[in-house]
Amino acid sequence: MKETPLSNCERRFLLRAIEEKKRLDGRQTYDYRNIKISFGTDYGCCIVELGKTRVLGQVSCELVSPKLSRATEGILFFNLELSQMAAPAFEPGRQSDLLVKLNRLLERCLRNSKCIDTESLCVVAGEKVWQIRVDLHLLNHDGNIIDAASIAAIVALCHFRRPDVSVQGDEVTLYTLEERDPVPLSIHHMPICVSFAFFQQGTYLLVDPNEREERVMDGLLVIAMNKHREICTIQSSGGIMLLKDQVLRCSKIAGVKVAEITELIQKALANDQKVRKEGGKFGFAESIANQRITAFRMEKAPIDTSDVEEKAEEIISEAEPPSEVVSKPVLWTPGTAQIGEGIENSWGDLEDSEKEAEDEGGSDEAIILDSIKMDTGKVSNIGSQDAPIVLSDSEEEEMIILEPDKNPKKIRTQTVSATQVKAPSKKPVKKRKKKRAAN
Repeated sequence: MKETPLSNCERRFLLRAIEEKKRLDGRQTYDYRNIKISFGTDYGCCIVELGKTRVLGQVSCELVSPKLSRATEGILFFNLELSQMAAPAFEPGRQSDLLVKLNRLLERCLRNSKCIDTESLCVVAGEKVWQIRVDLHLLNHDGNIIDAASIAAIVALCHFRRPDVSVQGDEVTLYTLEERDPVPLSIHHMPICVSFAFFQQGTYLLVDPNEREERVMDGLLVIAMNKHREICTIQSSGGIMLLKDQVLRCSKIAGVKVAEITELIQKALANDQKVRKEGGKFGFAESIANQRITAFRMEKAPIDTSDVEEKAEEIISEAEPPSEVVSKPVLWTPGTAQIGEGIENSWGDLEDSEKEAEDEGGSDEAIILDSIKMDTGKVSNIGSQDAPIVLSDSEEEEMIILEPDKNPKKIRTQTVSATQVKAPSKKPVKKRKKKRAAN
């Protein structure tokens, strides 16, 4: 997958911000992003975060035969991998030009600078030596891969411990971690790469460029230096012409940054060693903040409830008293009403005819129910000849007849006949009421 190019608007915006000495993440021109170092449970495993750029470093070792030209020296091997997890533009199983350039730069920075005593890795001259392999995996890409990779490589080498070995005659005995304490590597100095991005043919300079700044830069200068201000390697890319004063200025800035990063690395190594000796918890899981593991679980903050009553009385005294006026209902049209809490009933008084209808409702229901039962019995007897099923599930005159083979018109006629049967049953009821009222 090809990398998505920047639009012209984004490019002009970035260059305009750099001309005004402003950066998108709020840093100054010579500021580094925050560096975080965390160690795994095994020796030689670490993760270095440079802003959002994350690199995993892992060191391993094995006994191999030495090279014929250097029979008394151990072997160092560095391997950097750019996975698609870091950025979609990286293709798996293919070495891009960027990957080849980064691997060569790491080898010149760490191997050619003699930062590790390779002669101390010799077990039997000409027969057995230690091969130290440093594997670096880019977990997330947000610019300046070489700086994060160089820090991860030197931190992993300083943190690594190899098994102890003893030689008796021709026998080589390899001890486990339980039998003997592992042995650290002999490291002379810690070379660290510092990257400088140039814009508009060297007119503007930035330290530690991020991913978007790398897209619009004209050239890149990488200086590898240790805390003693010894330059290990220098590489310039991009085809820009730099003056001598610019290179000297960059070397002075690199000396300050390398001293700060070296101090940070030494503190991280000392803290991890202290935790391991005291038997505390260590590893990647312990280095992750609790809020990132359980985002929805927050610690309860203590609340002082000693003067709650006083504050409540103050709030009540300062508050306005409730209004005693009862709102009147609004009648939009005649025949409507409004009912609610705190509102008067707008239906008005019931009329005398409505009251009488309510009183008579109880006696009418019993007589009407008897008439409905009689009517349903007659209908069911009549329909038994043709075997229909008549259902009545309400007190009204509606009848449901299940007749799949007959038309719905016959159902209507039967319901009408049922109402006709019920109609005369109401007349004697009214006469009885009048007689009772007369008595």
